Amino acid sequence: MKKVWFKSLTALVTIAMLSLFLAACSGGNSSQGSTGSSGNSGEEKVRLKVYAQHFDDDTSKPFDYAVEELKKEMPNVEIVLDPAVQDGYQKLKTYAATGNMPDIFETDWVTLQTFAKSKNVLLLDEFEETTAFKNKLNPGVEGRLIAPDGHIYAFPFTGIEFQILYYNKEIFEEAGIEVPIKTVDQLAEAAKKLKEKGYVPLSIFAKEKWIPTALYQGFVTREEAMGYGKLDEAGVTELPESFITAAHQLRTLQEAGLFDVNATNTNYDQASSLFYTGKAAMFVNGQWEIYSSQEKLGDKVDWMYWPAKDEETYEKTKYAVNGSPSPGGFAVSPSTKDPELTVKVASFLAQKAAEYKYAQLGSPIVSVKVDKEITAEIPPMMQRIADEILPNATDYAVALNNVSIKNVLDDNTQSMLIDGFSTEQFIKNLNSVLAKENK
Repeated sequence: MKKVWFKSLTALVTIAMLSLFLAACSGGNSSQGSTGSSGNSGEEKVRLKVYAQHFDDDTSKPFDYAVEELKKEMPNVEIVLDPAVQDGYQKLKTYAATGNMPDIFETDWVTLQTFAKSKNVLLLDEFEETTAFKNKLNPGVEGRLIAPDGHIYAFPFTGIEFQILYYNKEIFEEAGIEVPIKTVDQLAEAAKKLKEKGYVPLSIFAKEKWIPTALYQGFVTREEAMGYGKLDEAGVTELPESFITAAHQLRTLQEAGLFDVNATNTNYDQASSLFYTGKAAMFVNGQWEIYSSQEKLGDKVDWMYWPAKDEETYEKTKYAVNGSPSPGGFAVSPSTKDPELTVKVASFLAQKAAEYKYAQLGSPIVSVKVDKEITAEIPPMMQRIADEILPNATDYAVALNNVSIKNVLDDNTQSMLIDGFSTEQFIKNLNSVLAKENK
């Protein structure tokens, strides 16, 4: 904080009188958030606590850029960052349970549904800012803003993101593995070769349940383009054949040694470190990992399409995208002291984060239209996505909205990565929840 020294008592008195005068002119508007003196503008400083992802370049730089832009647009607002923990939003749920919600929080659709029931998220439908945001949306990403129940709970900054398989080209060449890998059997064979060479075939941070669930959906989408959306349909009281096929494939890959024995106790930092230090040959994550992987591995890294049961299916379904347009982004707490202002700030942060991703990272996968030119040198892997996937995508998966089914799916896909958990158990557990929820 800039410190100003005053040379005379006269100056101190003058400043004090000026402060009193400005306070009187403010009309007593002091109900906004936690407050303090701005020191420069004469306006009351509004501090808003924001819970946001802020752990690597892809998460921290767009957020920091948005905050800097906010200082220009709303100099009376100060953002107090509460860095999100990579714990499946457990810390955020603890905040909700203890009545300590941040003014703005970044979260996903599953958590938003829980918070909607417990009234820990502000409904954004009727705010003017929401209408303005909706008018700026890129075509095809409405599902990122408007929930299946017709309400709006959060402002997204990304478009429809998806998961891909990364691989180290040098390690593949050393192990004599040809690319592209088109079938699950070829992937299982590659896993055996990589293990023989002393590598972890595929690194995965399966301590977070969402990533094994995303991995499983990659194989499901080779058989069922709707992905997990199929499990939401009324009358689907047993696991469809496409899901059973994918479950058997996951078991085949686990038995071939595709995953590290500690996969379900491995967090993101540990898993990504295995890949970036050349100890793991493959890594699974969203397309947002492109920037970090290109920076750390350069030309050694590339991504592959999800394998299928045979080459014919692979060619037919490789543009069915393993990603779905579920709502998420910056949401607002009902307990924030000035909802109008906080909603405006949440919307602004989302738009500016999108602006950074588009203009300075070269990502075309953003929620709103951006009127700035791309200044970034686009990583080759992102250019491949722009050239190959986005123009040719045949289907995007559909979001799974039933939280009960999602929870059972998360638990059981995680268990599929360890020894001793059978496909039959997986099917039995999923059938049990489907019979209850979809009857």
